[in-house]
Amino acid sequence: MKGILFAAPSSGSGKTTVTSGIIRALHNKGYRISPFKTGPDYIDKGFLEVAAKNAAGNLDLHLQGDLGMLEALSYVKPDIDYCIIEGAMGYYDGIYNTFENSSYAIGKKIGVNTILIYTPKGEMFTAVTKIKGMVDFGQGSITGVILNKVTEAHYDMLRVQIENHVGVKVLGYLPTIPELEFKSRHLGLIQSEEMTKLDSNLDHLAELVEKTIDLQSILNMCNTIPEQIRKSIQVKKKDLIIGVAKDKAFSFFYRENLEMLKSVGKVIYFSPLSDLSLPDCDLLYLGGGYPELYKEALSSNHEMLEAIRLFSEKGGHIFAECGGFMYLNEAIEEYKMVGIFKGEIKMTSKLQRFGYIDITLDQTCFLGEKGDQMRGHEFHRSRFLIEDQGETASIMTIKKTGKDNRWYCGYLYKNTYGGYPHFSFMGNKKMFTNIINRLTI
Repeated sequence: MKGILFAAPSSGSGKTTVTSGIIRALHNKGYRISPFKTGPDYIDKGFLEVAAKNAAGNLDLHLQGDLGMLEALSYVKPDIDYCIIEGAMGYYDGIYNTFENSSYAIGKKIGVNTILIYTPKGEMFTAVTKIKGMVDFGQGSITGVILNKVTEAHYDMLRVQIENHVGVKVLGYLPTIPELEFKSRHLGLIQSEEMTKLDSNLDHLAELVEKTIDLQSILNMCNTIPEQIRKSIQVKKKDLIIGVAKDKAFSFFYRENLEMLKSVGKVIYFSPLSDLSLPDCDLLYLGGGYPELYKEALSSNHEMLEAIRLFSEKGGHIFAECGGFMYLNEAIEEYKMVGIFKGEIKMTSKLQRFGYIDITLDQTCFLGEKGDQMRGHEFHRSRFLIEDQGETASIMTIKKTGKDNRWYCGYLYKNTYGGYPHFSFMGNKKMFTNIINRLTI
């Protein structure tokens, strides 16, 4: 399998629009594409999936670890022609003020070339100097440039100067196309399933890409990704049934997490919005999403609220992240929710937590033993207001990766865990194994 990485100097440069257009154009030409997103992002990944008509994965050195990230590539199907990776943030932007875990570092680890998407902003030749600085620092990792939001005349002028002074091939451009650009929301891009006419817009975008971008040169720049070997998970039982909440309210899942769950049992999807009962299962997995946008509908589904509450009271195992955790509280704003945790979720006007975190387990439970170390990330605009901690006292000490900031989160009631951290099971295999083996007791 061959692959390539698309990156940009900063967020808001149009990476997702350009990358999705290229993916759809290649798909329409008959190529089978496996898309990936670097970093912990769930939302941009949704556009890549729709563009490729194929599930997208994540690549993240912090969340998955060096070996786990490489193993994530092993989930690519054998019939795939190309792996197209979209970078996160700026190309060299990593943890804190370093390029650790940046798209640059991830691309180097995998061994793929990079195409730089550059959007000039009130500049002409200055753009050439900026591109040259990024190319030189990358020491050969950037092999091509695509200009975004430029006219054909602007492109022709810049192309000559970039190729003369920087020495990399300029592969084409996209003009400003407001009707085809992906709009943003407080936590990133609007979820792909919310966008009307997304599929037809991607086809229009692909038609434009074919006219203005040199797709064959992009394919020529793709280099071979070494075959990765997936390590098996050593668990006591492999015929489990896992119920996964998946609908418009709960849509944040890492493909790798779902694949690992499928390796130990059968995954059954259900909707807290529309289903009236739970599937017969050993474990409930409630991922993240935007439950606050659907709080009225979630609150009105009394049958589902009661079914989950009863499942927990009887000792059923539940693993809930961020949006799933919000749903398990007594209320989101004024709307009643499941009520397993005796707190209320209040939405705020700004991010409460954002970024990578290092986690220490403060008590032994079905996630692991006291003192176990885990990695995750948080991004949310809500606060958990605890009315009566009791059995729901926090079980984790959390430290901001690269900083000294510390706080507490993670709550346990019987065999129900909920908290704001998002986890990749690829980088927390001990925790994953503990959870699965606990289900056999």
